[in-house]
Amino acid sequence: MTPSTITRHAMTRTAPTAEAPNADPVPRRRPILFRREPGEPAWINPAIAAMMVAATTVYLWNLTISGYGNSFYAATVRAGSTSWTSMLFGSLDANNGITVDKPPAAYWIPSLFARVFGFSSFTVLLPQALMGIATVWVLYLAVRRTNGKIVGLVAGSTLTLTPVAVMMFRFNNPDAMLTLCLVLGAYFTIRAIQSDRAARFASAGWMLGAGLILGLAFLVKMLQGFMTIPALVVAFAIAAQAGWLRKIRDVVVAGIGVCLPVGAYAAVFAWWPEGSRPYMAGTESNSFWELVMGYNGLARIFGNSGGGGAPGGASDQAAETAGGGAAAGAAAGGAPGGGGPGGGTMFGGDVGVFRMFNSGFGAEISWLIPAAVIILVAGFWLTRRARRTDDTRAALIVWGGWLIVNAGVFSFMEGTIHPYYVVVLSPAVAAIVGIGVAEFWRGRRHSVTRRTAALALLATVIWSFALMQREAPDWLPWLRWVLLIGGSVTSVLIFVGLPRSGTGSVRRGAAVLAVAALVFGGLGSGAWALATVGNAHNGSIPTSGPSAAGEKGGMGQGAGGPQNGAGGQGQGDGQDGQDGQNQVDQQAGQGQGAQQDGQGQSSQPGGGANGGGMGGEEANSELTDLLKNAGTEYSAATVGATSAASYMLSSDTEVLDIGGWMGSDPYPTVDEFKSMVDDGRIRYFVAGGMGGGGMGESSSSEIQEWVKAHYEASTVGGTTVYDLTKEK
Repeated sequence: MTPSTITRHAMTRTAPTAEAPNADPVPRRRPILFRREPGEPAWINPAIAAMMVAATTVYLWNLTISGYGNSFYAATVRAGSTSWTSMLFGSLDANNGITVDKPPAAYWIPSLFARVFGFSSFTVLLPQALMGIATVWVLYLAVRRTNGKIVGLVAGSTLTLTPVAVMMFRFNNPDAMLTLCLVLGAYFTIRAIQSDRAARFASAGWMLGAGLILGLAFLVKMLQGFMTIPALVVAFAIAAQAGWLRKIRDVVVAGIGVCLPVGAYAAVFAWWPEGSRPYMAGTESNSFWELVMGYNGLARIFGNSGGGGAPGGASDQAAETAGGGAAAGAAAGGAPGGGGPGGGTMFGGDVGVFRMFNSGFGAEISWLIPAAVIILVAGFWLTRRARRTDDTRAALIVWGGWLIVNAGVFSFMEGTIHPYYVVVLSPAVAAIVGIGVAEFWRGRRHSVTRRTAALALLATVIWSFALMQREAPDWLPWLRWVLLIGGSVTSVLIFVGLPRSGTGSVRRGAAVLAVAALVFGGLGSGAWALATVGNAHNGSIPTSGPSAAGEKGGMGQGAGGPQNGAGGQGQGDGQDGQDGQNQVDQQAGQGQGAQQDGQGQSSQPGGGANGGGMGGEEANSELTDLLKNAGTEYSAATVGATSAASYMLSSDTEVLDIGGWMGSDPYPTVDEFKSMVDDGRIRYFVAGGMGGGGMGESSSSEIQEWVKAHYEASTVGGTTVYDLTKEK
């Protein structure tokens, strides 16, 4: 059988013809949502509805088990729910002292929810779940347009049960909104690609929409929002029906769309008087563009060489070094806080082509990557002679380019990287798998296609078995054997094919094998994802999977107990040797007991609508009451954003974050802090926190020394507190 014969039956929706390469495809009707088209099975629309019900259930079920999730971002939502300025700039507190060290767009929608419905665990986490549900739906719509409803159904279902997606669509890090924006950008680009040549401005409109939404993605997570652009531009340049002049025009229009939200926000930030907006965390010069080009931008890719405001170029990893001091940080990565070139590898393992399969990332995303790679290679080979505007090849360029670029950057970046970043890979993997499943079915009568499908299934079940064995050997051990044996037998039967004793029986047998392949192929990933639903996730670095797998890299947070106050720098060492990173010691189970990290910090996730972020020890109630009754603009000040955030959540007062995430940012200066104290704006200084004395000559260490020299210390609930109205 020649490749051209296979191509007519598999991996393409339209047969290649002798027409010129740039000719338009034959017009065909697009399926209409929830209207059964001729030839569609009766079950397809109910199955699509069931997919959306499943996504809604998985992402919303017992959502508040995680309390406030990441208290750092929850405090930002709290501030935005009461202050429009705080919402606009992403301030950590409602008095607009300092921002979080990210752009603010991810907190706009949750802040509006909290403003309308009241601030609670539910209003913090609900927007993330809704964005996850919307992502599944938009992915379905995008894949449906190129490959039909059944393929869209498989892609949407696969995304629904991807472990890292289940975790992040139930958590309040910025990645849920980022992923939604990226999928919307792909959908708009596909609409532009398919715009009729006769509609002169339709493609430009869709490309403008793609640019605007990707510009918004930049305001969610900066340069990561641009990582799908190469794939989208290449797909549009190759597959769009327009001529080259119109293509160039539309790409320029898309570029303008990208610049509009970014430029508008940068202009507002620059125009707004510095005294009435928060300081830009993560920078030395209070500059939005420094944040873009510094440790939240180029330093994420190249390590400390990218510069940045935080020592070591990695503020959101420094908190995890055991002992919390400068010496520990230097041991971890060569700079305070474990930064330095390559410092991010303490979270992601060694850089290299197999990084997505290591113990940090593997269980989050890699279950179906072997199948996706096989499908991509086969797909590009078998569609090489298809017409330029072929839908399936265009889809493979979009989703395959997305996967290659993002996985490549994540695999080789030298700066800070965390396992949950790979949630942006999940739509691409899901779309590619969906396309492969459908095209394997179409080409099932041809040995090359059938054997490729068998290889993809076998690779999936073997790797799924290995992942489950490595990550949680004591969790449902029978399941991985069922997966391995059942999937291997199914792949062998697909490889050898069914005897052609009768057309009806062969078709029924093929259908049974197809269903078995879907079940065994998705069993590992789906089971791991569903096990994620029952677990609370707290801290800065959540991970998916059953509780038996542990919280690798999850950083405990919250107001401390008797160790040394909120985020007090205790002597605990949470390192378990996993990729050289510090791990959380779960003291009493997810959602109930206290967590303790390398700093001796503790937090109790709490489990209801009011839980999360605050330590549950009885001694902490004394400090909480003290802050509630402070009666000043800031009830207290403390070093480090996590500690300040936890105090704000527990006391519902404003707490000044000194020095940003790790206490290394030059805000406030010593003189500014003294002025605030003299004006009666701050009542207490809470000792401990992150950074501070371990950050060399930073303003935070100078402030701590000044407070210790001039004010009396007392112990409140095991925490050292200085009353800034009582001098020595």
